[in-house]
Amino acid sequence: MKKYILKKVLVSIPIILGMSLITFLLLNVVPGDPVTLMMREHISPDVVARVRSQMHLNDPVYIRFFRFIADALQGNLGISYKLNRPVSELLYEAFPNTLILAISAAIVSWIIGIPAGILSAVKKYSFVDNFFMGFSLLGVSMPVFWSGLIFQYIFSLKLGVLPVSGFDGPEYIIMPAIVLGWSSAGTIARLVRSNLLEIMQNDYIRTARAKGLLEIKVVVNHALKNSLLPVVTVMALQVAGLLSGAVITESVFGVPGIGRIAVNAIQNRDMPLLQGSVLLTTFLVIIGNMVADILYSYLDPRIKYN
Repeated sequence: MKKYILKKVLVSIPIILGMSLITFLLLNVVPGDPVTLMMREHISPDVVARVRSQMHLNDPVYIRFFRFIADALQGNLGISYKLNRPVSELLYEAFPNTLILAISAAIVSWIIGIPAGILSAVKKYSFVDNFFMGFSLLGVSMPVFWSGLIFQYIFSLKLGVLPVSGFDGPEYIIMPAIVLGWSSAGTIARLVRSNLLEIMQNDYIRTARAKGLLEIKVVVNHALKNSLLPVVTVMALQVAGLLSGAVITESVFGVPGIGRIAVNAIQNRDMPLLQGSVLLTTFLVIIGNMVADILYSYLDPRIKYN
């Protein structure tokens, strides 16, 4: 296992470098001067030229890219053009908010998705199955910004039971967690249902039923564990994706997390801040993949990593 993890770490290095390079090149292609955006209008061209020189923006692209990589290896992600603060400090402040949102949304998706998938498989082609699959399909299909606005209209403007936006207490996380978790729960429910239906056709399931075991014990003790292998991958990647920044949800509900930072960085052409966000996002997705692979070996002892 240790050799496998080391191999995954070595393979992830080119991925991180590639994502950083793509982001860097795209930011240099997008029209607009970050110095002009930072200093606004009515600024002397001489001042703009001096600031560009101080920020090394006149250097060739490849030199700036390698300088960014060299600094990142030392833990220095640069200074935000817009906020004039270290990027690592800004990400450190925003990450706990995204972490709380991601964990809350993941718990909501698991609480909804796994039982819904199990009930749909056990009661296949019934009203229960159609209801949960329709509910799941609605969650997957409905855009997050649209469901977020509907929740805000109903629970904030009409009922007044939850705050519209912000991040200043437990009550502020309820709506964004449900909205974000609902979209993930649909995928989990449909995957659990399809895997469980396939597993329940195997001979050992029929043998367990022939022994007189209750259906709930057959499903939970024999079928469910074997049907969770593909689900674990999706769940781990979903958590990694949520941690990397639920951009739309954080923007709709005003959550000061990684996703909102990335949006503001794009709007302001804040290259160091966006590069730091992408670097953190890529790292979290890679970690999610490794966690999924490790969980595989615990769920199925037949899986061995060399």
